[in-house]
Amino acid sequence: MRDIKDIAKIIDENHGKLYLVGGAVRDQFLGIENHDEDYCVTGISVNKFKELFPDAITRGKAFAIFDIDKKEFALARKERKTGLGHKEFEIETDESITIKEDLARRDITINAIAKNVLTGEIIDPYGGVKDLKNGIIKAVTEHFKEDPLRAYRVARFASKFEFKVDKETIKMINSLKDELSTISVERVYAEFSKSLLTEKPSVFFDVLRQSEILDVHFEEIHKLIGAEQPPQYHPEGDAYNHTMIVLDKVAKDTKNYSEERKLEIRFAALVHDIGKGETPKEEYPHHYMHEARGKEIVKKMGHRLKLPTNLIKCGQTACLEHMKGGMFYNMKPGKQVEFIERVDKSLLKLDGLQIIVNADNNDAKDFATIGNKCLNEINGKYINKKSNTITGQNFGAKLHQERVEWIKHELT
Repeated sequence: MRDIKDIAKIIDENHGKLYLVGGAVRDQFLGIENHDEDYCVTGISVNKFKELFPDAITRGKAFAIFDIDKKEFALARKERKTGLGHKEFEIETDESITIKEDLARRDITINAIAKNVLTGEIIDPYGGVKDLKNGIIKAVTEHFKEDPLRAYRVARFASKFEFKVDKETIKMINSLKDELSTISVERVYAEFSKSLLTEKPSVFFDVLRQSEILDVHFEEIHKLIGAEQPPQYHPEGDAYNHTMIVLDKVAKDTKNYSEERKLEIRFAALVHDIGKGETPKEEYPHHYMHEARGKEIVKKMGHRLKLPTNLIKCGQTACLEHMKGGMFYNMKPGKQVEFIERVDKSLLKLDGLQIIVNADNNDAKDFATIGNKCLNEINGKYINKKSNTITGQNFGAKLHQERVEWIKHELT
């Protein structure tokens, strides 16, 4: 594997320059480890680059991107919007384009910083370093408005770094509202799911709300705004505020979980009260049957946004079961066991639901520990050991009854 400076020297000897750009430079200033290195080459044509590095792997349709030793190299370019959406651009690439011109086409200032590989010089024509220090996300130029996907990227970066979004950038995001429907739902999900993996995912939705675009792809979440709740139980305000608080608490409690598990539990937290958005206003502050409504809303939302099936299923379980989890110790033993068995069979599992219930209800008690203990101690082996003649439906009924007796004994 070649040293990057050796590559930079070859480019320099042929009247070009090599710059580290994008997230790698940004993360160096933030002290964050970043394994993705993107490089920008100026002063050299595509053919010359291929001549200098014949082993480079070429990819890309609109413009050439080269892979060398798993590092990405692109020639400096300018872009001109030619139609609606985030794909309709005319690309201009030649050796006369400067690094400043290349940085101008980027989305936000903190991503528009370059570092000369040979000299270490920082190229920061748009004030990205200052914005990093001040915790501000700001559009580089008016070109920001040419790509509607940037609306979701800004919200995601705000969530990732817990930065504030500049007021003028908020206005630019709002101006993109009519074009957001041109973005594929797969791209929307990519930004949405990355935001769920941050330490404070509520920021993603707050930025979309502030920009008045939350209703475009997340109309179910938007409907929670203004959905009144009983103040004695929810002093934080409407169902939207409550949902964001729960989501951030769950994010904190799942910090060390696998990526897939984080997505499942955090999405379930996001939609646990989503049925409240469809409550008739005359029923406020009560939300009768919001659990059952929530299950259907999650299904429709999931299909519209083409969400993974596991997220949809976990979300539906959270809708249907979170209230029961909060009053587990008020149930009769038979209902407690039915709840334990039902949630255990779901993808969310008892542990996942417990995390959501804890965040949802300050007075929540632990049902997952006793539930898992019951399932582990009173299982098929236990029944066979007690009586190996029971089969079929009788076996399931006996297993359930033994668990009911175990719960009665354990809780008394």
